[in-house]
Amino acid sequence: MTTYRLREAAELLGVSDDSLRRWADGGRLATALDPAGRRIVEGAVLARFAEENATPLPDAGPVARESARNRFVGIVTRVVRDTVMAQVEVQCGPYRVVSLMSREAADDLGLEAGVRAVASVKSTNVVVEVPEATS
Repeated sequence: MTTYRLREAAELLGVSDDSLRRWADGGRLATALDPAGRRIVEGAVLARFAEENATPLPDAGPVARESARNRFVGIVTRVVRDTVMAQVEVQCGPYRVVSLMSREAADDLGLEAGVRAVASVKSTNVVVEVPEATS
């Protein structure tokens, strides 16, 4: 079973440690204690929480300068396997990234809900925008 210390869980959710502690203290997120007495969150619990609490992407308004990054750290929320392929969903802050890969690759990586993962996006087409300057 994958578990995360509160600091790690907060980082994956894109919030402060204090926010996550308040949520846990308020009963919004279930935690447990590890053998050393530190608070932890089970990976599957964190994955469900990330899915249920993903906020919509805020309106960025006019773009001043932009070049999207291509590595998104997150937590696996769902893996659907068939005999050949696997569909892997990763919640990366407000972004849901879906990857299709061989079942063998998903099995070799040990992918399941609650596992920390990095979604690396490779594209042959990248759009960079710089809008008109406003006074």
